[in-house]
Amino acid sequence: MMSDSSQPLSTASWQHVWHRGAVASLLALILLCVVWELWAAPLHPGGSLLVLKVLPLLPAVPGVLRGRAQTFRWLSLLLWFYAAEGITRALTDPSAASRGLGWIELLLSLLLFLSVAGFLRTGAPRRAAR
Repeated sequence: MMSDSSQPLSTASWQHVWHRGAVASLLALILLCVVWELWAAPLHPGGSLLVLKVLPLLPAVPGVLRGRAQTFRWLSLLLWFYAAEGITRALTDPSAASRGLGWIELLLSLLLFLSVAGFLRTGAPRRAAR
């Protein structure tokens, strides 16, 4: 007799896993960007207006929390700006703290992309064709 732990995950279970991963990585990316630009390693002492880079991510939060496929689709395009910024700052910033945060931003962006792609691939609701 097989135990429940040896059963493969169903598509619905995988979709739940991908959804939770997307929520966690999106919120972590937002938090990282705010902490980075205000306290951890801002471009200017006392904080930087680069903290405003989180604004495009904020409208995605309700849609991701509700599992709206359309939000996941446009977020999959937007997050590459954060990946690009992360790799750029990881390789070019003079401060070690900022370089480390750049690698973390890149990692969170990639995790978010994998979660979004996995969620959409496991059968997110599709819009009816017009």
